[in-house]
Amino acid sequence: MLVLVAPGQGAQTPGFLTPWLDLPGVEDRLREWSAAIDLDLVHYGTNADADEIRDTAVAQPLLVASALLSARQLFATAEDVNRLVGAAAGHSVGELAAAALTGVLPDAAALELVRKRGLAMAEAAAVTETGMSALLGGEPEVVLPHLEKLGLTPANVNGAGQIVAAGTAEQLAALAEDKPEGTRRVVALKVAGAFHTHHMAPAVTVLEEAARELTVADPHTPYVSNKDGAVVTTGEDVVRRLVGQVANPVRWDLCMETFKELGVTAIIELAPGGTLVGIAKRALPGVKTLALKTPADLDAARDLIAEHATDAATPAASPAE
Repeated sequence: MLVLVAPGQGAQTPGFLTPWLDLPGVEDRLREWSAAIDLDLVHYGTNADADEIRDTAVAQPLLVASALLSARQLFATAEDVNRLVGAAAGHSVGELAAAALTGVLPDAAALELVRKRGLAMAEAAAVTETGMSALLGGEPEVVLPHLEKLGLTPANVNGAGQIVAAGTAEQLAALAEDKPEGTRRVVALKVAGAFHTHHMAPAVTVLEEAARELTVADPHTPYVSNKDGAVVTTGEDVVRRLVGQVANPVRWDLCMETFKELGVTAIIELAPGGTLVGIAKRALPGVKTLALKTPADLDAARDLIAEHATDAATPAASPAE
């Protein structure tokens, strides 16, 4: 059983979209989306430096666009996704890509919503200097009380010995100086705010208003939610969870538990892949994984689909033109 996952903020690196633009139709699609959301995705995906793409208002649409572009090279239609994919999920902003891939939102609507999300979260983050740091190693029963003592929020509980703390710059500095017992490292993340905490409450209000304008459909493929790892069956519930998600913790550990319960045998992480596959290798031993980083990975991804898809009687789609 194949699970498709989309990465969250921090996965972007300078120039990561450059090789994808060599594929037929990709640059045209990216320019069309750029015009629709008033953001030059081609520039930010190819020529922008690390500081430019760290900007929340840029990073979030860029990541959703890249996940969708890479997915459409493997699954040209909704029928392909429904036939070949057993479940889909995204980490944080990656949930917007998962919503599009499971048919809850059209691609263009997902990009318009993520553009509003990124701008609203950037505005909320500008009120106070905040950020996020990943804690590698350590047991939750030790790490979580330590974060509470420092006033930090466990914004991402990722499983496999990784919890991401979020809070003010001062709180994160205190964490760097005073790691929980058993934690190997504390790594500052390439994000510009304390996402998935109370600091993002103003962005929830903006997204609630934006959600009222959306036309949604029920997912045609099981959609696994960051909120609690549940398989969500209605489009309205997916969107409601997407709105509240910006100010609530990401429970990726529970998503992976659901993958396991569903019988996952392979995971493909869409571009720019790597982070979620790394977690899965530790948390889901025996599950085959593949990170889509460049178009050079597409053939291996198609082979994995042929071997592990829910219905692999027909090979994965040819690249979308």
